[in-house]
Amino acid sequence: MALSLRENEKIAFPVPESNKSRLAGKLRYWWSWFVACFLLLIIGPPALIILGIINKKMWLHPIAKWGAEKWLWACGATIKVTGLENLEEGRSYVFAANHRSYLDTATLFFYTGRKMGLVAKKELLKAPILGQGMHYVKIFAIDRSNPERAMRSMEKARKVLEEGYSFGIFVEGTRAMPGELLPFKKGAFHLAFQTGAPIVPVAIKNTDVMMGKRTGVAYAGEIEMVILPPIETDGLTAENDLMDVLVRTRTAIANELYS
Repeated sequence: MALSLRENEKIAFPVPESNKSRLAGKLRYWWSWFVACFLLLIIGPPALIILGIINKKMWLHPIAKWGAEKWLWACGATIKVTGLENLEEGRSYVFAANHRSYLDTATLFFYTGRKMGLVAKKELLKAPILGQGMHYVKIFAIDRSNPERAMRSMEKARKVLEEGYSFGIFVEGTRAMPGELLPFKKGAFHLAFQTGAPIVPVAIKNTDVMMGKRTGVAYAGEIEMVILPPIETDGLTAENDLMDVLVRTRTAIANELYS
């Protein structure tokens, strides 16, 4: 089924109930968060202190990627990535991905094969250790309730792109419920237009079945991340072209998710 989207509205498709044991799912769910806490509380503080002292903060990047990989392993996730051939070596991109699960962040961060910054919610900055570590690895929080602060965050992200990094943004702004695709926020597109970086639509599949929002369970399975052909923004203007690029991006992701 091919979708042709013209509006930035919510889409929802039913998700079949898992026939796996809910008890096993709950046990894996809590095990995954135990591993996350261990990585954050036991490995995080010494790494932050040592790298801060020697002024090598970006050395936390490979440690963070290692942690993302180990956490996905603890969740029972295997990863299948397709579409890497759509990316050019040495070019920076704005990756625009859907978001239905905590699993999405580690998948996007680790498996694009790029030096990757992320845009996250401002609430994450309040988390002990995690908030400080976010600054080390080019993760910025956006306060969408304060336009001036949001613009400053986007300016920081623009500078990171110019340093040769790519950026990953979950364009719905929050996790969707299983089967849903929420309206897209415009921040990722403004960033791409400001820098001339191409937008790369990314469809992350099956994470809502494995660890969906408000389900309280985690099941082993395969996450499929599909990197779709980039959409060029160089030479376009936000005033005239932003909504067209947004709808094209959303249509590409929706067709991959619901095909």
